[in-house]
Amino acid sequence: MPAKKRFLLRLDPRIYGALEKWAADELRSVNGQMEFLLREALRRAGRLPGSSGTSEGIPEASPDEEDPGQ
Repeated sequence: MPAKKRFLLRLDPRIYGALEKWAADELRSVNGQMEFLLREALRRAGRLPGSSGTSEGIPEASPDEEDPGQ
């Protein structure tokens, strides 16, 4: 599996707090929740190529997958 891209993200504390609670409700890390939401948004917008859910090294995650680094 290719290494994941790391980058700094600045968020409003209220947005982070809401995201943190949502992630906990779904038993994911905040990072895993963000990746899940971004993947879903890309898929719905038709910007995640490939009908199998994988393209250009972007695997489709299971709903309970989270980043072990978190």
